[in-house]
Amino acid sequence: MDISELGEFALIARLTAGLTSHSSSDVGIGDDCAVLDMGGDNLLLATCDSQVEGVHFTLQTSSPEHIGRKALAINLSDIAAMGGEPRYALISLLLPPHLSVDVLDGIYAGLRAEATRFNTAIVGGNISGVGVAQQICIDITLLGTVKRGYALLRSGAGAGDILCVTGTPGESAAGLSTFVRPSTTPTVPPFPQLSIDPQSLQYVRERHTAPTARVREGQILSQLGPDKVTAALDISDGLSGDLQHLCERSQCGVLLDLARLPLGEPLHTIARAYSRDAHDWILHGGEDYELLFTCAPDAFEAVHTAIRAQTGTPVTPIGLMTPASQGMQILYPDGHAASLVAQSWDHLKH
Repeated sequence: MDISELGEFALIARLTAGLTSHSSSDVGIGDDCAVLDMGGDNLLLATCDSQVEGVHFTLQTSSPEHIGRKALAINLSDIAAMGGEPRYALISLLLPPHLSVDVLDGIYAGLRAEATRFNTAIVGGNISGVGVAQQICIDITLLGTVKRGYALLRSGAGAGDILCVTGTPGESAAGLSTFVRPSTTPTVPPFPQLSIDPQSLQYVRERHTAPTARVREGQILSQLGPDKVTAALDISDGLSGDLQHLCERSQCGVLLDLARLPLGEPLHTIARAYSRDAHDWILHGGEDYELLFTCAPDAFEAVHTAIRAQTGTPVTPIGLMTPASQGMQILYPDGHAASLVAQSWDHLKH
């Protein structure tokens, strides 16, 4: 058996089986960050993620600055999902020898801009060549903190909690589609020219190439306390797949209301141009980096009001957590429910 047959999540389970923590308070594999008890009032958050040329970005569809911004943003999103404050980043670069110094300068400009935006210090890293390979690889380790007792975990949801999402997921997947599956309109490198609203086109493309981590939104959720906000994670692999992770960790089922999924006008415009069901992108697209979270039934108004007032980010209730025996269900507008099949991105099977 090779690793593509095993798949990403089964491989993670295989590699991490039997790993132990130093403290019973530590949270290891299975959440967006490791949560480490170093003593004191704050817990240490640790995460790492990589961006690989040809897999996560191309120089034809992303500017060097956007590549750098996204590389850090996806790590910042993990800290956001825990309700934490990002603090220190270490950047490892794996570089082909032909790479232009100007491209690398642009990538680092993006990294510095994103770090400054979220008050994060770049404190070190490493540079290595990639031999005969031709791909740029950017690997980042990010450290942050969260107040003891206030870390948002995937495991706290219970039946009766309300499932919510920030922003408008699906737009990143739509943006990617405009790069890799252009319309029948002739293309002009480097970007396919589509016969659709150029503002919508630019918007969804930038949602893919330069996502925004919901750091402040996550901190607000954390500060509201575990009696109000019960579980959270970010949407990196697609809403349906990440929802499955939340259900598994919380040992719950879910009834997802299709009619409540937030559908922004740019996504609607792109879906119409491509004759696609926008809900497919919302449910099964990836790299949105919105927050998917649960809250107590009587807490939604307080949660919605706090986030909207302090950030302007919309929060939408999209479902209800149910007993685990009911599994993952999706409710259609005509009133019938059916099984919701998760379709996560798997790095080893694509």
